Amino acid sequence: MANPLTPDVLADPVALTRALVDIESVSRNEKEIADCIELVLADAPHLTVHRHQNTLMARTDLGREQRVVLAGHIDTVPLNDNFPSRLVDDLIYGCGTADMKAGTALALHIAMTVPDPRYDVTYFFYEAEEIDSEFNGLHLVAGAHPEWLTSDFAILLEPTYGVVEAGCQGTMRAVVRTTGKRAHSARSWRGVNAIHAAGEVLRRLQDYAPRSVTIDDCTYREGLNAVRIGGGVAGNVIPDRCEVEVNYRFAPDRAVADAEAHLRDVFAGYDLEITDAAPAALPGLTAAPAREFLAAVGERPAAKLGWTDVARFAALGIPALNFGPGDPNLAHTQDEHVEIGRIRDGAATLHRWLAS
Repeated sequence: MANPLTPDVLADPVALTRALVDIESVSRNEKEIADCIELVLADAPHLTVHRHQNTLMARTDLGREQRVVLAGHIDTVPLNDNFPSRLVDDLIYGCGTADMKAGTALALHIAMTVPDPRYDVTYFFYEAEEIDSEFNGLHLVAGAHPEWLTSDFAILLEPTYGVVEAGCQGTMRAVVRTTGKRAHSARSWRGVNAIHAAGEVLRRLQDYAPRSVTIDDCTYREGLNAVRIGGGVAGNVIPDRCEVEVNYRFAPDRAVADAEAHLRDVFAGYDLEITDAAPAALPGLTAAPAREFLAAVGERPAAKLGWTDVARFAALGIPALNFGPGDPNLAHTQDEHVEIGRIRDGAATLHRWLAS
């Protein structure tokens, strides 16, 4: 099959967005799209290209004093009767349009059309962002080729609706357990109901007052919520066990250990098990390339309310932020779409920032 990423398509970020959307790439099925992108990158004389599984790294080596990263994931969530793309007025509909093939198209467009950028640039087109972290392309690269990530500043082209969303929240999941004593429900006084005991856990969650934390003029709103509850043995048995799963989204002034300590304080007296955690990332707005990028955008940054791969760069001491044309509120929805004007504006912003 002919590669749909022709020179004419690569020159137009809107056409490129549609072409990428029309290559099905649900997580763990990224080989075709990675092959297509690799072919065009390999033909660019100003880029050095390497591949790890279905993650591509391309970089300039122009001897600039600083290096920046543009990164976009190439996978999507499962299709939902929204493939291939379709054009309605000034909107492109389709799986992955907002999250984040429009952003990935910007990175590929810049890689192919700006051969002499003011910084050296490393481009990542990576796999498996939408599923468990163990499969994430940047995670795999960090283990196999950590030198590829070396840079002074990074932009993740996640959907932000054309504004800069700085840093990101950390996230932690935990299970809070209550215990009791089994008994026949006809003689319930002989048992202790673990589901009833969970009422106090839920009351603490109901009464919880989340913080709002402002860092570098970006306000991060925390949240602690029950996301799942389970318990029960049978329709005639007093249960002796109940579990409440909670999700804590915490501001970048807290490390993972601080977040865990906070949860153990909130649920003092209960058995609590941390099941998953990812660190937050500070805004990262003080690096010179970041300040110049903010000037190119021309709008004040906002806090990223969610977790993104900027945290992977922050953990390496590399300031990073989120910027992309998609609307994050449309991510993973059946009617996911992106505005053509946002794509063109995003491309123009990156050109202003990177063109020599």
